[in-house]
Amino acid sequence: MTSAASSTSGPTIELSPSYTIPVVLLFAGVLMLLVQKWVGLAIAFLGLFLLFQAATIRLQFSETALELYRSEKLIRSFAYQDWLNWRIFWTPVPILFYFKEVKSIHFLPILFDPKMLKTCLEQRCTRI
Repeated sequence: MTSAASSTSGPTIELSPSYTIPVVLLFAGVLMLLVQKWVGLAIAFLGLFLLFQAATIRLQFSETALELYRSEKLIRSFAYQDWLNWRIFWTPVPILFYFKEVKSIHFLPILFDPKMLKTCLEQRCTRI
């Protein structure tokens, strides 16, 4: 199997949070409360959940892996050598980050600076 890992390495980069998606969902949920109470509540709670995640979770691009942190604790590490492909969905307003490893597929909402995310991905992991 071929890997999407690149030989480019550099210092560890931590992405700054982006609250765009959570705030839009929260606002849409509040507006939806006027029309459909339960749908509005569901959307508003999703917005609150993603707002909490954006405030507490950090992505770091190290020399060898994408690392996921909650506060200072490492939750998961995704070695670039295991990556097969990645994509950021809906280019005008990035909302979803997808990457595929040898054994699994991952989808993450864009809760981080989308421009820096794309720059780091292009530097560290070539896309097939």
